[in-house]
Amino acid sequence: MTQEKLLEIMNTISGYIWGPPLLILLVGTGIYLTFRIGFLQLRLLPYSLKLAFSKSQDKDSEGDISHFQALMTALAATVGTGNIVGVATAVLIGGPGAVFWMWISAFFGMATKYAEAVLAVKYRVQDPDGEMSGGPMYYLERGLNQKWLGILFALFGAIAAFGIGNLVQANSVAGVVESTFNVPPYITGIVLFIFTALVLLGGIKSIGKVTAFFVPIMAAFYLIAGLIILLTNIADVPAAIGLIFSDAFTGDAVAGGAIGAVIRYGVARGVFSNEAGLGSAPIAAAAAKTDMPARQALVSMTQVFIDTILICSITGLTIVMAGQYDKGLEGSALTTASFEMFLGSAGSYVVALGLLFFASSTIIGWSYYGEKCFSYLFSKKVVKYYRMVFVAAVFIGAIAKLDLVWTFADIMNGLMAFPNLVGIIGLSGVVIHETKNIVKAIKEEKAKKMAA
Repeated sequence: MTQEKLLEIMNTISGYIWGPPLLILLVGTGIYLTFRIGFLQLRLLPYSLKLAFSKSQDKDSEGDISHFQALMTALAATVGTGNIVGVATAVLIGGPGAVFWMWISAFFGMATKYAEAVLAVKYRVQDPDGEMSGGPMYYLERGLNQKWLGILFALFGAIAAFGIGNLVQANSVAGVVESTFNVPPYITGIVLFIFTALVLLGGIKSIGKVTAFFVPIMAAFYLIAGLIILLTNIADVPAAIGLIFSDAFTGDAVAGGAIGAVIRYGVARGVFSNEAGLGSAPIAAAAAKTDMPARQALVSMTQVFIDTILICSITGLTIVMAGQYDKGLEGSALTTASFEMFLGSAGSYVVALGLLFFASSTIIGWSYYGEKCFSYLFSKKVVKYYRMVFVAAVFIGAIAKLDLVWTFADIMNGLMAFPNLVGIIGLSGVVIHETKNIVKAIKEEKAKKMAA
């Protein structure tokens, strides 16, 4: 079988996995949870953001890292090529209206992300060394009593970590560094190899410290560049938002006027970017120091808000305002051309550095996810060997051609969602119970402050 034929078959499989049934299940789960938790993502978003970016009141609770470090580790994994390339692809195929459906998927995805984190902390375990482990594999086994589903999730997650979280990210970094700065891929591979090795040697505490420093800087850099574009072209923003809303329900800006394409690609790229429902981020949430599962879950919920509502929106609005999406440009080239229209040659550097930082951080975040999946499947004893192979794969990814790996990783990433969603829906009663506890605790905290 030729590589071209194998790639065609895998693309077909990926199309089925990421087709309407999975997208409906992902968004449907978010809608279901949103009503069950009483639109918590709206009511407690200000509290959640304050909790995420303030000194944790749970610093003496069980766990390995702070609320903020857990959030930054999860953001490191999700803020990646999807925020730049994925958004461009959504607008290219689905039209400006796809941005609206990204927002919709993010809104309901916040509820899903909240539920995942609740269950991850609720059913986490502590090993003899005192390190926390949690995530879908644990709440499927310990909460739902379906260990076979936990094994399936861990298997898919372990494979996806090498694909979507390693090889393809390293390849993206090497590509953008070569095209923008004329640095050979093997040099980029060596630098990434050393950087990843140094971070992984210290485990989750090292990862948490690095991402807590690295992620806010990279996100702020991209957001500031985007805000400069929006503020200096403020007169064009209302028209762009109007086009996004009108096209979301008509599909007029899409070739053939296919409204289905608008919704499908908007939802798909939104989910691909923030990973709500895929089950990856709760692995990081389980390591957080917290006195209540739902408190860390509120922090985890803000990940979707930051990733999609803020960062993806910057990309989407810039592309729509530039109006270059019907010029035959694709992926990062479309985003680059759009930024260059407003920032001149500096625009290409903003996109290049954004891809460089975002993809590099994804490698670090996913290393922890893969490590925990491997540890669940085998034992903690294999972790050191896993880290060796993971670091070596970074260099390989930087210098190799990865068409098949991209598609295979996409398949594994999608397959993670099925057992995870079974766990979330099956244990939704636990999520509701923990939600009542946190709402009560917040009310009592407010009452104490008022009394004081």
